[in-house]
This record gives sequence, C-alpha cells and structure tokens, in this order.
Amino acid sequence: MNIIKSNLIGFITFILIIVNLTIGFGILAIVNIPRIIIPFNAFKIALSKFSNVLGDLTVYGLKLIMLLMHGNTIQVTGNEDGFDKSKWYMAMSNHQSWADIFVLLVTANYKIPLLKFFMKKELAWIPFIFLANKTLNMPFVNRHSKKAIEKNPSLRFKDYENTLKSCKRFLRCPSTIFSYAEGTRFTKEKYKNQNSTYKNLLIPKTGGMATALSAMPKIDTLVDYSVVYKSNKRGAWSFLTGEMKDVKVLIKKHKIPENLKGKNYSTDSQYRKDFKKWIEEIWVQKDAEIEKLKL
Repeated sequence: MNIIKSNLIGFITFILIIVNLTIGFGILAIVNIPRIIIPFNAFKIALSKFSNVLGDLTVYGLKLIMLLMHGNTIQVTGNEDGFDKSKWYMAMSNHQSWADIFVLLVTANYKIPLLKFFMKKELAWIPFIFLANKTLNMPFVNRHSKKAIEKNPSLRFKDYENTLKSCKRFLRCPSTIFSYAEGTRFTKEKYKNQNSTYKNLLIPKTGGMATALSAMPKIDTLVDYSVVYKSNKRGAWSFLTGEMKDVKVLIKKHKIPENLKGKNYSTDSQYRKDFKKWIEEIWVQKDAEIEKLKL
C-alpha cells in the first residue's frame, strides 16, 4: 500500500510540475516573440524585467506544488532575508541531485533576484532548458577541461570570451548568477577519484565564477547555499515521491574582496590564485557546516 501511495504521489507531482512549467514557459515564449523583430536595447531591458516577473511566478507555482505534495519540509537557516532586489548577486551551492535546482529555486523565490544558471550547451535539446536560455537569459556555455586547456592554452581565452558574452545578458536587469562550484554532482565514485580533502564536498572549480565576476565587477556579495538531505537517495523519482522532501538549506553571505573585482581571469594568474584561495577558505567552512547540518 505504501509503495502504491508513494508512486501515486510521484506521478501526480510529475504531472503538476510539467503543467506548471508548460504554462510558465509557454507564456514566456509568447511574450518574448517581439524580441526577434524589435532590436532596441530599452525594449529588451523592459522585456527582461517582465520575463523575470513571470519566471518568479513560475517558481512560485513549483513552490505551491511542493508544499501540496510534500509538505513544508524545507528548513532554511542563516541569512535568508536582507537582500536588495535592485542589485546583482553571485551564488553557489554544493550539488548532489538534479532536485537541488528545485530546492534552491523555491528557497530563493522572492527573497533574492531570480537565480540564473549557467547551463551546459549539451543540454540545449531539452525544451524547458532551451526556453530558459531564450526567455530568461540563462546562457549556454562551453567549458573546456583543465587537461584540454593545458594542451591548447588558447581555449582559456575562448571560454573567457564566451562567458563575457553570456554575462552581458545578465546586465539587462538585476539577477543572481548561479554556479555549482563543484562542477558536477557529488557521488562516492567522483569523491574517491578526486581524492578530495573535504569530507562532504568535491574540490571546487572556480573558473566559471571568477570569469563571471570579472565581467560584472559591480557584484558585491556571494551567496552560498549549503543543501543537506535526510535521505541518502538522489534519484529524480525519489524526489518526486517525496522520499527526499526532508532537507536543510543554510544560507550565508560573503562580501567579495575588492582585490577580486575588475580583474581579467584569462590573463591575470594572480587573480586566479587569489580567487581560488578565497573560495577554498569558504569551502573549508562550508564542509564543517554541512557536517553539523546533517539530519
């Protein structure tokens, strides 16, 4: 009986999420059609602001669905309030499951400017991700591995230019530039292969965030989300059925040091070292806090 109930909850949750996203992105797609024929920057800025409003409403719909199907089980602590929605922010989080995206969007909803994720270009074939790119200015990026850059150093400049170009879209209206600093989801296998020095985290990759910051020096605050699930399950179906519904989210704000603003990540080796050191110091604190948060 419990299995039937669990599967029913998962099925209904899935249908509600699909309906919510279809309506939300359907309206966004229609609203953004004029962007194709009206090239004026002022119009694009106004359209971006309105699209963010619709994006927040779509996320609010997800929040209601999660409350209805799973209950109020997300425990948020730390610096939850005090954000200025007229400003830009940078944000990061640990990454364990694709469900993290829903948890983070719901947690940030109407608290901070809409989260804008850097997305891998390989995911462009997924309809909702493609529409997010086109309507909410969530850019696709090509990021080359460290080994590839070592073989061909010019790729570093290509990645840098691609990110700079993507960040220009963020300047249209206040947003929160979001990055999973680990670069991939945490698994025991990846953790072992990396020989990570942290207990609960993979080694952070700082290139994406450092490049984004060099493109947007007006960002003053880094918002760090630490997500901890009670369940050891991480699958999509486990999230939909509510097996992962018990989760804690710790929010911490970090003022970005002045010496890390307005630098060129692709050419300034000292900047790369300083940024990496700063994030690694935060990562040590984060690792200890996640250990305390465990349910």
